[in-house]
Amino acid sequence: MSVADIGRLGSALTRRTGWAAPMAMAAMAGSFFGYQGGSALSAALLAIPVAFVLALALWRRSLWGTSTVLAFLICLYGVGEQRAGILPASLAGHDFILTGRVLTLDVDQRRARFRFEVDNCQAMVATDACPVGTRFRLSWYDAPTLEPGERWRLTARLRQPLGFANPDTFDYGGWLWREGIQALGYVRDDSPRRIAAAPFSLRQRALEQLDLVDISPRGKRWLAALTLGAGERLNDDDWDLLNATGTTHLMVISGLHIGLVAALALWLLRRLSRWLQPFSWRMTVWPWLGAGLAAFAYAGLAGFEPPAVRAAIMAAIGLWAASGRHAPGWWQAWWLALALVVVSDPLAPWRPGLWLSFVAVAVLILAWSGRPRPSGWQGWGVALLRSQWLLAPIMAAAVLLAFGRLSPLAPLINLFAVPLVGSLMVPLGFAGWLFGAWPSLASWVWWPFDHLANALAYVFALAADSLPLWTPEPWWRWPIASALLLWGLLWLLPGVTRMTRAWTCPGLLILVLVLKAPSLDRDQLLVTVYDVGQGQLVELETRDRRVLVDTGPRFASGFMPASLLWPAGQRFDDVIVTHSDTDHSGGVAALRQDHRVERWWAPRGNDLALPSRPCVAGEGWRDGRVSWTFLSPPAGDIAPDANDRSCVLLVTVGERRVLVTGDASANREREFLGALKTALPGSRRLDVLVAGHHGSATSSSQALVDATRPVEVIFSSGRGNPFGHPAPVVVQRFIDVGSQVWNTAYDGAVRVTLSAAGIDVLTQRHPGWSRRSAVDGADVGVESSP
Repeated sequence: MSVADIGRLGSALTRRTGWAAPMAMAAMAGSFFGYQGGSALSAALLAIPVAFVLALALWRRSLWGTSTVLAFLICLYGVGEQRAGILPASLAGHDFILTGRVLTLDVDQRRARFRFEVDNCQAMVATDACPVGTRFRLSWYDAPTLEPGERWRLTARLRQPLGFANPDTFDYGGWLWREGIQALGYVRDDSPRRIAAAPFSLRQRALEQLDLVDISPRGKRWLAALTLGAGERLNDDDWDLLNATGTTHLMVISGLHIGLVAALALWLLRRLSRWLQPFSWRMTVWPWLGAGLAAFAYAGLAGFEPPAVRAAIMAAIGLWAASGRHAPGWWQAWWLALALVVVSDPLAPWRPGLWLSFVAVAVLILAWSGRPRPSGWQGWGVALLRSQWLLAPIMAAAVLLAFGRLSPLAPLINLFAVPLVGSLMVPLGFAGWLFGAWPSLASWVWWPFDHLANALAYVFALAADSLPLWTPEPWWRWPIASALLLWGLLWLLPGVTRMTRAWTCPGLLILVLVLKAPSLDRDQLLVTVYDVGQGQLVELETRDRRVLVDTGPRFASGFMPASLLWPAGQRFDDVIVTHSDTDHSGGVAALRQDHRVERWWAPRGNDLALPSRPCVAGEGWRDGRVSWTFLSPPAGDIAPDANDRSCVLLVTVGERRVLVTGDASANREREFLGALKTALPGSRRLDVLVAGHHGSATSSSQALVDATRPVEVIFSSGRGNPFGHPAPVVVQRFIDVGSQVWNTAYDGAVRVTLSAAGIDVLTQRHPGWSRRSAVDGADVGVESSP
């Protein structure tokens, strides 16, 4: 394609969508390539050929070409810089003296969590190089009173910004990435020092005044969130209620609130201009500019958080389009807003809120293109109903794909909650701040807001109890989302007849309901070793049975990874707790509270207080072609060491065999080696082994390795664990016999599908790795034990 062809293509695109569309697409492309580049240096190298296009655009005086290339370069560099600043694995677990500023703050009874913007770093070890990142998330146990804006000098032990990586669960590592967090860590007790107090903050002062007001605790929390963007004031019950009813967008500063502020400012300023300029007020520009400035001022009150900045940009561009003064069309405005949002925040394409906001606005543009502006209360009421009817299915599809959940009553609740919050609660909240300096008077002004907040919470709770939040099975999400999207488009797009809608919409519903869940074949076994840190949780699924071996750890904070792996209401046929150590039995409470377990199994002599059956060597059960057999502990033997009481399970499906040994030591391995050799006749290899004791040198003896020669070996361990699991000598034993070695600390959850046709391995962090070793033989001792 020649330069002239490129110019003609650009001109055609500009005529149809304006120069903002290529600018927006270039900005998103720059963010993508910056992420793929992985560092600021590689991003800069990628930008070199783009410089030629920029020079050409400037030479030809092409506005769209120049803006497009600049948007690409800005986002390329921004995301590349973020990637380059992520703490490398070589510095994980090292201590650094950091000087910087406290940003957002989250405090509970045990600790304070805060974002720390670093402006100076000093390594504790001379051979260490300070991380180049500047945005860390730190925890401080038994912390002193902290305030956002304070500057501190403190010692922190850092680690990489990673979380557990499990299928169909919240991606904590992904959340850290899109929030711009480049390292995690905790404050060490090495004489931290406050360098400077927090500067004056109108927002913080307002929150302090709010604490003095005599209204209910919920009223204070909701007032802080609605008017000041203080979402950190909302507690877990508030978030659960809002999530269950699909109304989270109402209780934090978002497009609704900033749009209301801009509309109110425009109304007041146009009234003022009519008084000051009675003959030319319709043509004056400054009321529109003032409304845009009001939107950004309100976003600043919320701390210029990304959602508030996004809403302010969208409101400002919307005001320009509505003003009619050299203004773009609505679609050009949509593309321009998208471009400016991504350029101002190159990480925005990874935030679901960006797409939810712009999809909603796109639906409204389509819905009202060519329609007259509503007038009167009746007209606006009909407009609201129509907008909610068109928005509901498409936004439900977007929320389902973004978060994996649906609130069945969200459309109905939003139908009355949006006008109630927007027309009454937000204005009442702002009105009370006029008297914020006098808490007694403010309490009287906020009395209606307080009662509305509690009444709304009551209605939300009733709705959540009647039709609770629904989390469809993962296989069902795309069909449901597709059906919802098609449903919305049938009502949104012009030219679709009523008869078509009447037949197609029920057909979509029936089609989704009659879909059947995919199932395993009779000779298949699905083994999933979940990423739960330094612990173990293994799920074994066949066509007829679902079994868990161990339940994962329970941390000192009370958090159990098992509570995040499945939505509530799951059924498990058997749960085998190999022994009572908390890294294996810590999730028992979560399973008993949220799920249904038909049979519990545990060794004799445990202190789990479970209505369990004992695992005894030689016993088990059989389901068709699937055999479940315990190899240890021996009958009547209660070992003094809890590890040696571990239930050892062998699963046989046709010619495939899987072994899970818990924490059984080498001595126990020698005891059940005979039974294991019987189960592996001739030269047959064990197909999958979940390595004993997380890869400790006390298990996986040379005798066991030589006897089983497993095809796949999975270590369930925590990244950077203090025990050095898996031990390099153990990893080497398996590699020497030709095993493929996997480690949940680096691969995330490991899922193995066994069938007569072969073995297929997929990992959560490296989904493209199938039947490939995650621990290279040349790196033993580096990858296995950082």
